[in-house]
Amino acid sequence: MADLAGLNAGLLALVLATYLLAGTIKGVTGLGFPAICIGLTTLFLDPRTAIALVLFPMIVSNFWQIWRAGEILRAARDYAPFAAVMMIGAFAMALFAAGASDRLLYAVTGIAFVLFVLVNLTVDLPPLPDRYDRAAQLGFGASAGILGGLTAIWAPPIAIYLSARHRTGDEFVRASGLLISLGSLPLIAGYATSGTLTGGLALGSAALVVPALMGFRVGEMTRAYLSPGLFRKVSLALFLLLGLNLLRKALME
Repeated sequence: MADLAGLNAGLLALVLATYLLAGTIKGVTGLGFPAICIGLTTLFLDPRTAIALVLFPMIVSNFWQIWRAGEILRAARDYAPFAAVMMIGAFAMALFAAGASDRLLYAVTGIAFVLFVLVNLTVDLPPLPDRYDRAAQLGFGASAGILGGLTAIWAPPIAIYLSARHRTGDEFVRASGLLISLGSLPLIAGYATSGTLTGGLALGSAALVVPALMGFRVGEMTRAYLSPGLFRKVSLALFLLLGLNLLRKALME
């Protein structure tokens, strides 16, 4: 485990650049802030440190997102079953992750990356009837809790559920931001309880909110001058490469 204060100047610059880049990508596409942060920082940090550092920037960036989307209380009521199951699962998995091997975390995170890319490229589901909504929320909420608690990557189960419910536009942004933010809270609690989130890492994570939001603002300002579709495809290709590299590390290191 490491914290920002213990990194040399070169590694610290890489971490700051990573969060600026991840915030920019999120500002342009709305995609993958924790994925890009974890995927790049695990190139030179252990997976627990990478996940711990992303916690506060992830919460702040998603609360910023849902605040701007509005109707937070209504969304909280609509997705309460999903959120409740997810939060319980995330806390349990965060405790489990404290004793898990790095190879297991690399493998699960790599699989999450590949799923993230596949979901964003291929999900086009038939509509899920209202009568199955509660069961779907419980099932996908449990999946999101397990995956997010181990890797801090929640997108695949959340995106599949929202796509099946045909939630698009502002509602997709609102719901996904809310669920990721709520899921991050027990993840922080679990990491703090297990001792994984040390004081130094917590301070480092809080400090990284600044480059993350700076990047998010840059992304918003430049969105009109870029092709979001092309930028999204390039980002997903990067996520896929990072995921495959994590799987390589799990198998060979």
